[in-house]
Amino acid sequence: MDSYNLLEIFAKHAKNAPDRECLVFGSRRLTYGQVRSDVDALATALHDLGVTPGARVAVDLPNWPEWVVLFLAVSKLGAVLVPLNSSLGYHELKYLLRHTEAKVAVVAQRLGDVDCFEVFEDLEGSLPDLQYLVSVGMEDSWADDRIHRWSDLLARGRSRDPVAGTLTDPKDPAAILYTSGTMGKPKGVVLSLESLIFTAERSVDALEQSADDRVLLAVPLFTIFGLHIVLSGLVSGGTLVFQERFEPGAALDLIEEEGITVCHGVPTMFQLLMREPSFESRNLSTVRTGIAAGSPVSPDLVRKIRRWNDVQIAYGLTETGPTVSITRFDDPTECRESTVGRPISGVEVCVLEAISGDVHGPEAVGELAVRGPNVMTGYLRMPSETNKLFTEDGFFVTGDLAFVDEAGYVTIVGRRRAMIIRGGHNVFPRELEDVLRTHPALDDACVVGIPNEILGS
Repeated sequence: MDSYNLLEIFAKHAKNAPDRECLVFGSRRLTYGQVRSDVDALATALHDLGVTPGARVAVDLPNWPEWVVLFLAVSKLGAVLVPLNSSLGYHELKYLLRHTEAKVAVVAQRLGDVDCFEVFEDLEGSLPDLQYLVSVGMEDSWADDRIHRWSDLLARGRSRDPVAGTLTDPKDPAAILYTSGTMGKPKGVVLSLESLIFTAERSVDALEQSADDRVLLAVPLFTIFGLHIVLSGLVSGGTLVFQERFEPGAALDLIEEEGITVCHGVPTMFQLLMREPSFESRNLSTVRTGIAAGSPVSPDLVRKIRRWNDVQIAYGLTETGPTVSITRFDDPTECRESTVGRPISGVEVCVLEAISGDVHGPEAVGELAVRGPNVMTGYLRMPSETNKLFTEDGFFVTGDLAFVDEAGYVTIVGRRRAMIIRGGHNVFPRELEDVLRTHPALDDACVVGIPNEILGS
């Protein structure tokens, strides 16, 4: 039976296997028991700062264990995590912090030569809702009533009795993740703990993931894919091995040194791994599986990856928490290579005619729509934008063109806005790109339409 109480799931693993490694980052190796102690201490300290159910806590950290500890602590309090991209500039950060009305921001003191904390100190004066900053790293940094060091918060929390966990409705907001904003202002996707755990549990089932697995976490944590990897690892009770920033050579080192069994990534990451000069000489025998997602994966690339990593291909969006469909080990070979699998259990999909919105039958190309517990609550403070993307019967319209065969396998053709109409014929860039990628001299391809007076575009 599904459980959407993250702390209950985590506490069970911590009780049954307190000495099992949970989070590994370089020389730091935190067991489930140690992580639970840190989570209890941090939640108690944050509660003292006034973090209550529904409060927004922003996090601007790279792939560090503190990110996961914070998410668990925030979940314990019934608050909402707001992951931020560390590469964002001053004005972008200001917009997101103001839009979410974040009360606390947890920030890396320094990344390389950049003083990240200084940017947030400058921002604080123009953001009345932002009451506290928490710095991670550089323990000699300044602290006062508004600025706290991570280590100080943990010490303060440990000196007191742990705060009781807050029982919230699993459908309440748990995280707000922002889209890229390429078509305007970034949209804050509000996701419940139910949607996040629901998809994590089904990915664990598809990958046959267990407590014995050691998962490479190189996908950025501020993305829905990165968060999904974290939750899948915690749900299964396995070990998460962090890479602060993806670098192919160092990732291969981690796979060998840590005995990685589950390796996830976007197609570009897999391409870079296999192009690393030392790749062929590496011992990758421990790698069992993973997920390739985030952008189209050509059949040729799938075959190359599966020579050393029997990945599953998944499809989803930030708005769908993320997983909509995924391949399985027992799927026919052709379906595992050329489709994004079948919908996860509990999720419905249909294909809509792009103009009329009528439901298409099997094999017809149209706009993919999704309904299920994985779908977002909505866009933060954007009700009209939210309403535009939902049908009257509750399907979320993805904007992706696809067809679904009679067996239920989903094939993504492209984006609706990217469809090219040439001489009255619909041309889907994805189909042409897949053909171009079969050429041995090409690693990738991108097809765009160019206006033509006679043929159109």
